[in-house]
Amino acid sequence: MRSDFFTYQAQTTPHPLALEISHACGSYIYDTNNKAYLDFVAGVSACPLGHNHPKVVHAIKNQLDTYLHVMVYGEYIQKPAVELTKLLANNLPSPLEKTYLTNSGTEAIEGAIKLAKRATGRSEMIAAHKAYHGNTMGSMSVMGFEERKQAFRPLLPNVQFITFNNETDLEYITTKTACVILETIQGGAGFIEPEKGYLEKVRSRCDAVGALLILDEIQPGIGRTGKLFGFEHYHCIPDILVTGKGLGGGMPIGAFTASSKLMDLLQDHPKLGHITTFGGHPVIAASALATLREVTESNLMHQASEKETVFRKLLVHPLIKEIRGKGLMLALITASEEITNALILKCQEEGLILFWLLFEPKAVRITPPLTISNEEITKGCSIIIKVLNTFQN
Repeated sequence: MRSDFFTYQAQTTPHPLALEISHACGSYIYDTNNKAYLDFVAGVSACPLGHNHPKVVHAIKNQLDTYLHVMVYGEYIQKPAVELTKLLANNLPSPLEKTYLTNSGTEAIEGAIKLAKRATGRSEMIAAHKAYHGNTMGSMSVMGFEERKQAFRPLLPNVQFITFNNETDLEYITTKTACVILETIQGGAGFIEPEKGYLEKVRSRCDAVGALLILDEIQPGIGRTGKLFGFEHYHCIPDILVTGKGLGGGMPIGAFTASSKLMDLLQDHPKLGHITTFGGHPVIAASALATLREVTESNLMHQASEKETVFRKLLVHPLIKEIRGKGLMLALITASEEITNALILKCQEEGLILFWLLFEPKAVRITPPLTISNEEITKGCSIIIKVLNTFQN
């Protein structure tokens, strides 16, 4: 299997971790030697209820027995998608009321960008340095990291970049601006939170010049920060909300949500303003519905904040310089890139899964399932401290 993996399946880096998976359950992933790995990454924030959660599995199996794909998005009334979008609306503030379901977060970003241009009749977009919104051409155009983009130019024109948390840069948002697109918490940059009312000030500037505000909640959304969506911490409601990852409960999904007035613009002039074959797929929508119900009806969001406190208490070490983020969206910042790389690789040998962030080489991702227990947190943190101690000897 390992040989076939490298021979037939395209890789994204020269040195993938290449852990050969047998099965997964709860907070653990098992390799083909039946070695258990405690998962502090949750599929890069995509499995908020852990692996093979019984309610999610039941929803998927039930829908499999009912029907699979029957028609392209938006034509037939399919119960899982309708109930999912209704539940989203019931848990979002006004005017976020209508949702377009897609296959991935990056497709949802593409749809949100198109909607902003359609609504404003403008072409300029403002994004942030060190932003990450996906890897399709439009999403890459608003990625604030030239090293990852230069090989694929030309990309979309009329994109300007501002520095996250820099209020002076807000003057670049003008009457020419169709949209400002920001991550509520910058992910690839190292889990950078907005400071000093920054998002409120962006919101105010957008209102003043008639630009739309798109907030990317693909990582912080679905309870990870202690609230259903990260923007709820910062008193800023976007015009267009983008989510993905955790919404699917381990299945591939994306979504963008706006007011009915905005979203209805995709129906006409031109018709089929955004179209997808498999968006809102009934099996995936069923998985997402079960996930969203569990997150909103349980105390997992409240526990996320409590578990953050446990992590911060246990992860104290001279080689850990900072812990960034909120809830169970945390990043350890170590003393060097070399320590980060060694820590991630050595912890995997010790049975703990950690991972990198895209643009901050000293960061270690800690985004476990929301369902992780305090005992599992303690176990994983003890492995991290144990490994860091070996670097000092």
